[in-house]
Amino acid sequence: MSADLPKRVFVNEVVTRDGFQSEPEFVPTGTKIELINALSDLGLNKIEVSSFVSPRAVPNLSDAAEVFQGIRKDTPTRYVALVPNQKGCARALELGVDEINLVMSVSESHNLANMRMTCDQSLQQFKDIAEMASGAPMRLNGSLATTFGCPFEGQQSQQRILGFIDAYLERGFHSLTLADTTGMAVPNQVQSLCEEVRKRWPELELTLHFHNTRGLGLANVYAALVAGVDQFDASLGGLGGCPFAPGATGNICTEDLVHMLSEMGLDSGVDLDGLLLQSQRLEEIVNHDLPGQVRKAGKRNDTRPLPQSVKELMQDGRS
Repeated sequence: MSADLPKRVFVNEVVTRDGFQSEPEFVPTGTKIELINALSDLGLNKIEVSSFVSPRAVPNLSDAAEVFQGIRKDTPTRYVALVPNQKGCARALELGVDEINLVMSVSESHNLANMRMTCDQSLQQFKDIAEMASGAPMRLNGSLATTFGCPFEGQQSQQRILGFIDAYLERGFHSLTLADTTGMAVPNQVQSLCEEVRKRWPELELTLHFHNTRGLGLANVYAALVAGVDQFDASLGGLGGCPFAPGATGNICTEDLVHMLSEMGLDSGVDLDGLLLQSQRLEEIVNHDLPGQVRKAGKRNDTRPLPQSVKELMQDGRS
């Protein structure tokens, strides 16, 4: 494998937030806690546990505080909450959340659909939240949705994206996530943008968040790896999708991502067999098929028993 690729790749799990938010049935609080605790033992870099969003807007995450209070936090994994406003930040501070994730869209129209405010209003709110969190040990991560295309406006200019990254960093954010909200990214676009971000901010902790809407999720991961990115969001089983973006389907699948990294000789530190076990359990929890592929097809070098008919042919050939 090329020495230009990162030697270590960090995987962030988003299933209990991004995955569960759009499910037709509410996942019980105790089940969420059990799943997060099980995932905590598998070597994941972060787990985005839930969101302190209005229960009316996202009823499936109405138990965010109870989930945070119930999970164990005795591993190196960082526990994250998505926070939409100052009220959510206050709850995160009260609960001792490791990191909050603040999201706005590069696209003005998608930000209005998703956040009910303009981009400038989002940035002002982020400034207020950053000031509110100042001095606390809690980290701030800023996410840019629709980085690689908006379902309403189409492609966004690289200049606009870079300008918003600057705005996040000016407000004291510790890390950034570039999100492909509806799976519109293609590999050359990903590589070009990531190389430019790396060139301008070489020390920035940068995460890529891909969806597999058009089957390009892992191809886009590879393009980001080539550009030097070493951190990716993924969702167990490939569950997820933005409820405010027409046509959005699931996130890239965590176990498929970890399998690809392993087969490429890249270390993620994540227990693949453990992920596959939890993916099987997740399918039972949500009671429907999941899009992840490795759990269905098996790992690349798994072998199957030889059919009896073939064994007989082989024996006949030796007789």
